[in-house]
Amino acid sequence: MHIGFHFEKIHKEEITHTQIVRYAGASGDFNPIHTVVPFGEKAGLGGVIVHGMMIMGFIGQAIDTWCASNDLVKFSTRFQTITRPGESITVSGLIVGETEHLWVCQAEAVNEHGEIKASAHFEVRK
Repeated sequence: MHIGFHFEKIHKEEITHTQIVRYAGASGDFNPIHTVVPFGEKAGLGGVIVHGMMIMGFIGQAIDTWCASNDLVKFSTRFQTITRPGESITVSGLIVGETEHLWVCQAEAVNEHGEIKASAHFEVRK
């Protein structure tokens, strides 16, 4: 690998309301803006929204396919925009730098319209 190396893109299928409810159960985050459509509408969100941490999980899953999980030494995410049911997410990654022992990388999760949902910085051992 080298600086400028692009990891293989990971495509996630269309996010369903059922998937969001299952994620709520797995994460323990039952905030009704994620699971109850009328509540999300009343909150001015136009319906339910996907947990940001689910999108972060998609990025983490992609990193785990690109690199050995025990080589990951740093992973941080910045959320950009709301994700809604029905969107498909693609995660891409790139090596942007290196130190003596680490590859410095970036990743982002985008929907089918090219909207960045979350960006990440991660570092892995060489």
